[in-house]
Amino acid sequence: MYQPDEYDVAGFCVGMADKSKLVDSANVKVGDILLGVQSSGVHSNGFSLIRKSLNVSKERLNVYVGDFGKTIGEELLTPTKIYVRALKNMMQSVRPHGISHITGGGFYENIPRMLPAELHAKIEKAALPRMPIFDVIADGRIPERDMFNTFNMGIGLCIAVSPDDADKALAALRGSGETAMVMGEVTAGDAGITIC
Repeated sequence: MYQPDEYDVAGFCVGMADKSKLVDSANVKVGDILLGVQSSGVHSNGFSLIRKSLNVSKERLNVYVGDFGKTIGEELLTPTKIYVRALKNMMQSVRPHGISHITGGGFYENIPRMLPAELHAKIEKAALPRMPIFDVIADGRIPERDMFNTFNMGIGLCIAVSPDDADKALAALRGSGETAMVMGEVTAGDAGITIC
């Protein structure tokens, strides 16, 4: 139910892929390197929590934040980054074992989807880019686990690759203009992740 002058915009697309080229969790194995590709900001998830945390008002959205170089509202409206070109470029030289888009549910819900049940993801928090918008949203009131369970925390895409392919994959991603880094590894253990 929308009030007068309120609206919502939604869209979708349908794609088709060659089944032999699909990337699923079947090839993910212990020792695989987890690469992170930096997000452009909050992307399109967690806005209910953002509204609650920031006590959103017109005045609040117009607050200029030096760390952003823009207002809070402008930062929140940064478009979601799309990774298709970078992935296509990378996949010309590297066959990834798994790919996870970090959307709603953050790290804890998305990364395990690319892992077989007997494997675990170990994430190094120090390797992740520190984006000031997430500090502003958390503001010392939202527990870190909840932040990682809601937002992308600066990583829009996680890719599992063989250790032998990690450097090639990073070079391809960076050559496509992305900021990419090693952010962890796949270990044996229950499905899920540890952020340390």
